[in-house]
Amino acid sequence: MPEIRPCIAIDAMGGDIGPKVNIPAALQVAREGIRVILVGDETELRAELARHGGVGDLPITIHHASQVIEMDEKPGDGMRRKKDSSILVACQLVKDGRADGVVSAGNSGASVACGMFVLGRIKGVERPALASIMPTEKNPVVLLDVGANVDSKPYHLAQFGLMGDILARDVLGVERPRVGVLSIGEEEGKGNLVVKEAFELLKRTSLNFVGNVEGRDVFTGDLDVAVCDGFVGNICLKLSEGLARSFGHVLKRELKRNMLSRMGAALSMGALRNFVRTMDYAEYGGAPLLGLKSILIVCHGASNPKAVTNAIRMAATYVEKRAHEHLADELSKHKELGQFSRHKTQEESTTAPA
Repeated sequence: MPEIRPCIAIDAMGGDIGPKVNIPAALQVAREGIRVILVGDETELRAELARHGGVGDLPITIHHASQVIEMDEKPGDGMRRKKDSSILVACQLVKDGRADGVVSAGNSGASVACGMFVLGRIKGVERPALASIMPTEKNPVVLLDVGANVDSKPYHLAQFGLMGDILARDVLGVERPRVGVLSIGEEEGKGNLVVKEAFELLKRTSLNFVGNVEGRDVFTGDLDVAVCDGFVGNICLKLSEGLARSFGHVLKRELKRNMLSRMGAALSMGALRNFVRTMDYAEYGGAPLLGLKSILIVCHGASNPKAVTNAIRMAATYVEKRAHEHLADELSKHKELGQFSRHKTQEESTTAPA
């Protein structure tokens, strides 16, 4: 019998497919000892569990939630009108101490909003950021923000850099992460106004700031943290996933073109499998929303069972490592955090000489 691990609340109705993806993932992690609370329509969830043979003695419970914030709904409207939505109820379970973390493949805007207003932000954090861990030629890189904040101020990007630095040290084991800001050129002074100002702020921190980095630099492995706003980060993330998927399809087609290529494919099958696994977003599960008082992992709406399974494992691991508490503790040691805030910026603009 596996050791009983943390309890994770799953937004079981969330995602493009909902329970058909979330239930198999819940069953898999429950077999590993992770306790699971499935949040959603009880009748639908029990029916889906029955299709998979039921729960048996696995550590899975159901918490009924009668509503769902649909993928195309505006987060604010959904939260106001649907007080019994699965994502809102899941976050409330964590706030009430009945679960240790939340995983959702549902409406990402609603997940971020619920995280901020129900779970709460770490003191000093202006905007939580979604951090994606991406494969590179060498070691993984942390890319943030990848969608929580479409419009960001320069001081937000500076805070993202601080949080990404801590994640890279805690999760990736990098002793002194190299932090760069994503721009259209490596030279100082390149980029839009937000990037230029963020560059100056990051340069003043104690971070190992390496300056501007271009999109192509993200995958070389010579960078540990890439900072950008959520608009750029989300496009970068999805472009990378689409490119990897298309490359895989083209490679598969070419390897089947004739007998000689099929023989070559058979000989290199092990390397090909490793390549596919490395580039598969499902291996990385989801993106933690950094800056909250509790753990929230946000997955793609199109996540498959493998991706949700890995996201739940990630959430459990973060809980076991007390990652959110460590993040809060480490951020409190960064004197720069207080310098990068709306209040500080307004104060400086008020006291600046004419």
